[in-house]
Amino acid sequence: MKLLTDKYPVAQSYPSIGMVDHFCNKLPVPGNIETCTLAQHPDAKYHLYVPKKGGWGAPVLIAVHGISHRAKQQLRAFKNMAECLGVVILAPLFSRQSFPAYQRLGVSKKKVPLFPDQILNSMIEEVGNKTGARTERVFLFGYSAGGQFVHRYAMLQPEKVYAVAMGAPGWYTFPNPEPTFPRGLRIKSGMRQLKLEPENFLRVPMAVFVGELDSQRDDSLKKSDMIDVQQGLTRIERARRWTNTMRSTAKIYGYKTFYEFKILKACGHSFKDCVEQGELAQNVFNFLFSQYRPLDTKSSSLSTIKQIFN
Repeated sequence: MKLLTDKYPVAQSYPSIGMVDHFCNKLPVPGNIETCTLAQHPDAKYHLYVPKKGGWGAPVLIAVHGISHRAKQQLRAFKNMAECLGVVILAPLFSRQSFPAYQRLGVSKKKVPLFPDQILNSMIEEVGNKTGARTERVFLFGYSAGGQFVHRYAMLQPEKVYAVAMGAPGWYTFPNPEPTFPRGLRIKSGMRQLKLEPENFLRVPMAVFVGELDSQRDDSLKKSDMIDVQQGLTRIERARRWTNTMRSTAKIYGYKTFYEFKILKACGHSFKDCVEQGELAQNVFNFLFSQYRPLDTKSSSLSTIKQIFN
């Protein structure tokens, strides 16, 4: 049985890359959580974790925070599994000032200083230069508003993505040409002109994980008559409806893309509870880094996880 690191072995030390971000002043130290500033944009920061054996040839997991902006919390939740499998983690920090509508790819009635998907592309390139990791395509995870961002990023740039996992997004972009983005694919004049092509993004495997107690219609949940009618009243209902729609639409295009929807036991919308009680981290790594074969999520060993790369 081959592990992820069998195909993409990690090096014992960094290659001589010759380009170091002058804001970080050094290459990231394997086994440490580093905080860096993007060389091209001083307002853009990210956290980075490189396994102790180094990042040369390693896959990259992007972990995107919710509206609480706790980017480092997600990185810590995935750190041990990333170490086991030799995965580099990049956790962007989309500040409120520079990225006021990051979960909607920067679409806003107000002027947006920076487009988050473009900034993420620059971060990925920089991390590849620093670590030697494989960055031509990446794995994505996002929690809550971060889940909104990652599935929309994958819809916009599917050629850059292997697979997507989400934790309890509040609402979704459906593969429907009639509703206006971000509810659907129609781009109105005056909006940022995005190119969303179902024949491409429906090829990307995606999963949604939601806590069984996450059914509150509180202030953090986007609510409107149009969204409620299209997507449902709760995060659980919306996740189920979106997943079913993606499956049925993919079949229309003749694709057998895998979409997963799973309820996490004994947790609500707290990321911490979903990790500690709902085994969110295990479920995410199982989906992203296996060939969709169920694992014993109560086991601390990930030795049975198989690669999904071809």
